[in-house]
Amino acid sequence: MNPVVNTSINQSAVVALKYVVIAARYKNQWILVRHRDRQTWEIPGGHIEPGELPENAARRELYEETGAEQFDLNHVTTYSVELDGKTSFGKLYFADVKQIGRIPVSEIAESALFDALPDNLTYPLIQPILFNRILLFLNQLQHS
Repeated sequence: MNPVVNTSINQSAVVALKYVVIAARYKNQWILVRHRDRQTWEIPGGHIEPGELPENAARRELYEETGAEQFDLNHVTTYSVELDGKTSFGKLYFADVKQIGRIPVSEIAESALFDALPDNLTYPLIQPILFNRILLFLNQLQHS
């Protein structure tokens, strides 16, 4: 069954936030990461730890997965993914990265810069929807 992704969530409908996803751009290119156990690319992100604020989780995950040391972080939207009758919620962020260091030792094998999303994504039914929401956010930001 395909997941159902909703990027327009009523905050009162959110049961518990589980994930953060951070679309990050560095020198006008998108930073994507590859998990050491996979051959596919993904937008940086991960679980929110117990007691952790979503923004702090986003900052932590972005650093752990990309080595980003200096960046501006913007909350874009809260989203949900429904799969097999279960719904999980997350927050989507955009990061404008100013400085990148080494990736800390983690589950991430490598990061790379892309002009657009590649075809070989880890979550091909979810990530393009979130990425398109980021592009909409950036377009609205440009025209405001």
